[in-house]
Amino acid sequence: MNYIEHVGKYFLMLLQVFKKPQKGRFFYESLLKEIEELGLKSLGIIMFISFFIGGVIALQTALNLESPFIPKSLIGFAAKRSIILEFAPTFCSIILAGKVGSYITSSIGTMRVTEQIDALEVMGINSLNHLVLPKVIATVFFYPFLIALSMVVGIFGGWIAGVLTGLFSGIDYIDGLQTDFNPFLIKYAMIKTLVFAFLIATVPSYHGYYVKGGSIAVGKASTQSVVWTTILIVIANYLLTQMLLT
Repeated sequence: MNYIEHVGKYFLMLLQVFKKPQKGRFFYESLLKEIEELGLKSLGIIMFISFFIGGVIALQTALNLESPFIPKSLIGFAAKRSIILEFAPTFCSIILAGKVGSYITSSIGTMRVTEQIDALEVMGINSLNHLVLPKVIATVFFYPFLIALSMVVGIFGGWIAGVLTGLFSGIDYIDGLQTDFNPFLIKYAMIKTLVFAFLIATVPSYHGYYVKGGSIAVGKASTQSVVWTTILIVIANYLLTQMLLT
């Protein structure tokens, strides 16, 4: 019954979030700030992880292709499919859920326990709209770019791994990248990214906004928000794959 209550409160929160902003100039300033905090500051870790995971995927594929009858171009093909379909949109979103989700929950939760949100309500400001909507727009519009960059860096990391280790040639790898390219897979990855971005912005916001207690409660809420965001991303990943690819 407690879960049903949380689901209801979550959707009631969304009704307040998506109301028209009261002051456009302040909303625009908040949006730019959130793009920097939630998006630009995540570029480094996403590029770093994407590069090395792309290299690991390519190396593991090469090491498992021992038969001389299997073309080396299959390494590039397998790396491309793995990175586009799962690694970039799903794995990177889970990383962002940990990094960004904990930040969102702790920042909003701190405002709640220090009564700053109560002060906004007293001034007649829709606190949910003011605090959460810029985060939702920032993640939904910026994360597709972040995931597309992750795809490019991951595939490049696979190519670098082959060139440095000599397990496969760069030409074979590029041939595999060009083999049987399906543009719908990019659309599928972007659709997943939009859903995951929405969850990353709203679920931690919910946990932070409704936190009760002091600083210890904020820490617990941050942990819960990361756990539940990750769980919802995994469930959404399964449902979207079932609907779009089968």
